[in-house]
Amino acid sequence: MSRDPAVPAGPGGAAGLHARHRAVLPGWLTLYYERPIELTHGEGRHVWDADGNRYLDFFGGILTTMTAHALPEVAKAVAEQAGRILHSSTLYLNRTMVELAERIAELSGIPDARVFFTTSGTEANDAALLLATTYRRSNQVLAMRNSYHGRSFATVAVTGNRGWSPTSLSPLQTLYVHGGVRARGPYAHLSDAAFIDACVADLHDVLGQAHGTVAALIAEPVQGVGGFTSPPDGLFAAFREVLDRHGILWISDEVQTGWGRTGDHFWGWQAHAAGGPPDVLTFAKGIGNGMSVGGVVARAEVMNCLAVNSISTFGGSPVTMAAALANLTHLLDHDLQGNARRVGGPLIERLRAACAGLPAVREVRGRGLMVGIELAEPGTGRPSPETAAAVLEEARARGLLVGKGGGHDSSVLRVAPPLSLTAAEAEEGADILAAALRAATAPRAAPAPGESPPAAPAPGESPPDAPAPGRSAP
Repeated sequence: MSRDPAVPAGPGGAAGLHARHRAVLPGWLTLYYERPIELTHGEGRHVWDADGNRYLDFFGGILTTMTAHALPEVAKAVAEQAGRILHSSTLYLNRTMVELAERIAELSGIPDARVFFTTSGTEANDAALLLATTYRRSNQVLAMRNSYHGRSFATVAVTGNRGWSPTSLSPLQTLYVHGGVRARGPYAHLSDAAFIDACVADLHDVLGQAHGTVAALIAEPVQGVGGFTSPPDGLFAAFREVLDRHGILWISDEVQTGWGRTGDHFWGWQAHAAGGPPDVLTFAKGIGNGMSVGGVVARAEVMNCLAVNSISTFGGSPVTMAAALANLTHLLDHDLQGNARRVGGPLIERLRAACAGLPAVREVRGRGLMVGIELAEPGTGRPSPETAAAVLEEARARGLLVGKGGGHDSSVLRVAPPLSLTAAEAEEGADILAAALRAATAPRAAPAPGESPPAAPAPGESPPDAPAPGRSAP
């Protein structure tokens, strides 16, 4: 396959860039694929690599390209703002930041809300923990097993996922409770109602182990890095009844579930709405559509509990605020939440049908455009990160990018395309993923004596039975 001449390759190509990457960047900085790819540009739901190969993007830069690649409204807002002023800090009034905060405060559902902007989800969750522990005068925090909340010292301390928690040192005393994973663990065999009752009983038991005041429960309505797992609807409403009796705050980590991605709701917490909105809500990723935007929404009394001066140098940047406001306006005006529901439902059913006869697929789960495919060893049921890695490679060779996650073993494929995904693109991606799953999980015949196994496809080269990725530049 010839390289698209419209996309010039960098010196040394992807292999050379990979060698330079390894020479100067941390060894723990994860890269996908045996031969990592460099993405150079995108449009809509597609991206192109440095070799000119086109891919249907079903991961969106880890759920961050929320509306579309190269969305004209966002590009225009960024260019116009950059032409006026790039930076000012929060020491000066910023009209766009105020306008965006007003819209987010209203959308949050939190009464008398205040909004603080950060540059990432990690920083947003870190700030939420600072607020909660200060407000409650306690460093004890409840978190969910299998959770992920970021890579800072404080957020690692509330991450219940061994694969993403590099240290046991912590500024917090964290108590982990059941409920984030429905299909595994000691309560998996129970009905939804009994599952919730058992998790509430576990919460009571955990609180009995606490030393006095507990500051907050931090929880993802759908666990992202954990493999798109979620409890039955209503669990956090039941938790909220217990938390309220103790004065414990509820922090809803909406970094991956916010902005309508689940289709049924604008925020993940709304699946548990009987308990009302959370005390604190964190967001990031999709709101900036690739720009570095995160933030915290909280009741005024919680947000204003810090009795010191504070600023943010880069949070609320004029450029990122302009991008986020344009992106949010586009999302609302085009009802992308409704599109996630309309397109996501058939996508999930199509994937379930395609996976029904595959012994390596343990479960297809999700809602809206947030779908997880859990892979396991046939016969044993043990998680199979090797299979997930193989499917990732097969899908890339066929022109589709997906992610992976799932506990500490990364045995779950994560499907999360931009919310503007069309029905035709959903069908195309599901068919490619089904073919990749079949190819990666098919029994492989042992090579004959003296015969070498077939070589892996070279970068940009598809396996013999795969349709070639598109080649035209946007």
